Amino acid sequence: MLCHQHRPRGGAGASAAGLHLDQQVLRCFSVFRRVYVQRDELRQLASAVQRPELGHTFRVGSLLFHAMGQLPPALLPHFHSASAIFPPGYEASRLYWSMRHGRRRCRYVCSVEEHQGRPEFSIRVLERGYEDLVLTDTSAKGVWDKVLGSVAERRAETGMLRLFPVYLKGEDLFGLTVSAVARIAESLPGVKACSRYRFRYGWNPMLELPLCINPTGCARSELRVHPQNQRLKILSVWNRPSRILQNSALAEGGPSHSKHFVHSKSSQYRRLTSEWKSNVYLAHSRIQGLGLFAARDIEKQTMVIEYLGDVLRAEVAARKELHYKAKNRKAFMFRIDGEYVIDATCSGSPARYINHSCSPNCVAEVVTFERGYKIIISSNRRIEKGEELCYDYKLGLVKNQNQKTPCLCGAVNCRKWMN
Repeated sequence: MLCHQHRPRGGAGASAAGLHLDQQVLRCFSVFRRVYVQRDELRQLASAVQRPELGHTFRVGSLLFHAMGQLPPALLPHFHSASAIFPPGYEASRLYWSMRHGRRRCRYVCSVEEHQGRPEFSIRVLERGYEDLVLTDTSAKGVWDKVLGSVAERRAETGMLRLFPVYLKGEDLFGLTVSAVARIAESLPGVKACSRYRFRYGWNPMLELPLCINPTGCARSELRVHPQNQRLKILSVWNRPSRILQNSALAEGGPSHSKHFVHSKSSQYRRLTSEWKSNVYLAHSRIQGLGLFAARDIEKQTMVIEYLGDVLRAEVAARKELHYKAKNRKAFMFRIDGEYVIDATCSGSPARYINHSCSPNCVAEVVTFERGYKIIISSNRRIEKGEELCYDYKLGLVKNQNQKTPCLCGAVNCRKWMN
């Protein structure tokens, strides 16, 4: 097929050739034969779920996938059915007929949250010219019936094709039964314990996600446990910048690894971004909950992993932490300085699972690199394969004994308290 802008030029011979080729000129993009495009669907899905910090996502028809969420072991019995798994934190949006106008479409943001140990399905209706409308129910079918009833009435008023809500399934409209979403859900950690669910694809190592939330296992990530009758003090654990969070370029006579860190941080960081998965793995910790372990021997002064997440202002982080607490979700946050905080609750790296120790083998430092702040976890001594990674949180001291967080590191020089 030839483009009309590249016809042969020249004399009579070219003119004759041009008449012959004129019948083969591509004048439209219609395809009258089946075209196969080779693509690796699993790799595309893996890029969307394993590297959320890159903003990758995917679209299936009118459904746009945002986040898969996490499924803690305690919630497994109630957060699945025979045809779908609905982990807390799941979010997707769907373009569907409007509840207010029979011939318009609008956006419905579907999400799943946990409420008193049970799933809560919510839909946020986004339509231009109207305020956002939030609908909730204990089932996907129940919350979508609130939408479909109004949609059916508007379509009947305008004489459009009749809609039968009774035959539409809420789990389908949420996108939970879409093959791409089901593949990811069936690769969640511990999902094999879902007794009622009928697996279609099975576990796939390319779609494997980090282990679910580490309850009270990491005080740096989860802030601290607050009494129920006490008002939450947002981010008050770090009432002063932690001593370990100093820019390595401004280190004041620090340990010997600081100079090495400054001179080679650019090359080490570029290597870290591609090799960090081979450095660590998640497993149950002897300290508490889950922990991060060395997958190979790590030499001294080596960048191990980067603490990833959304960089927020302290005021925004405070509001988000309140939102997480209202949804009964643990907050994974790391303060950069007095103004900014990294929120790794919804998108982050396994670095949030690193536990505290009074005798640490790693150090956390905030460095300025590529026009932004980076929190790098690096080794301060040689670490053997299988050894748990930990660093000293160095939380701000509190005087009230009821607000202190006990230390469970078990080191010889353990201070018994983390703050």
